[in-house]
Amino acid sequence: MTDFYDQLAPFYHLVHQDWNASICRQGEQLSSIIESEWPSSKKVLDVSCGIGTQAIALAQRGYSVSASDLSEREIERARLEAKSRSAKADFSVCDMRNAHGHHGSGFDVVVSIDNSIPHLLTDEDILLALKQMTACLLPGGGCLITIRDYEREARGTNLVKPYGTRVENGSRYLLFQVWDFEDAQYDLTFFFVEENLSTQVVKTHAMRSKYYAISTSRLCELMQEAGLRNVRRLDGVFYQPVLLGTRAA
Repeated sequence: MTDFYDQLAPFYHLVHQDWNASICRQGEQLSSIIESEWPSSKKVLDVSCGIGTQAIALAQRGYSVSASDLSEREIERARLEAKSRSAKADFSVCDMRNAHGHHGSGFDVVVSIDNSIPHLLTDEDILLALKQMTACLLPGGGCLITIRDYEREARGTNLVKPYGTRVENGSRYLLFQVWDFEDAQYDLTFFFVEENLSTQVVKTHAMRSKYYAISTSRLCELMQEAGLRNVRRLDGVFYQPVLLGTRAA
C-alpha cells in the first residue's frame, strides 16, 4: 500500500478532472456535514490525507487541521500544496492503526475520506483503526468516513474502470483502473498512460494495490463495535456514501 501511494503521489491530482475545483467542492460539502452534525467543531484530524485534498479544503474553511498518511511522498506533496495555497495544516506520517498513539486525543472530528479504510484487508484491522480514531475524539466528537458503495460494484476479473483523459504541461494522460476480485478482496492496477504531445513518446505508469470490498452495513457495525454511537449512512451529500458516528459524551 505504501509503494502504491508513493508512486501515485506525483499523479494523484490527475484523478480529479479539476483538482482545485474538487478541493473547493469537497471542503464545502464536508464542512456542511460537520456543521450540521457536530456544531462548533474546530479541531479536525484526517487519518488518510493523501496529497491533502480534504485537509487543505478544511483548513481553508477555518478548521484547525492535523493530517497524516502512510505515504511519506504524499505527505511531502501535501505540505507543498498546502503552503502554496496558504492553508495551515499539520502533516505527518502515520498508519491510521496507530492514530491515537501518534496524534493523541482532543479532536472534535476525525475523518477518513475517499475509500481509504478498505485498504485494511480484515475486519480486525479495520476495527483497530476505528478504535484508534474513536480514541482521538473528545466525548461527543464525530467520526466521518466515506467509501465506495461496493454493493453496487460488479464482481469478477478484468473489470475496467475508466477515468478519462487529462492534458497537463504538454502531455496527455489516459487514466483507468483494472480490478480483479477474489472473494471479498480485489487487486487493483491504476494505469496512467502518458503521451508527450510534442514527441508522441508514450510512457505507461502502473500502480498496484489491494482492497477489501467491505459493505457500508458491515463498516457501520464495526464503527459501533469501536465505541461510536448513532452510526448511520448518508447519501447524496458527497460523491461517495458518508458514514457517521459519534463518541459517547
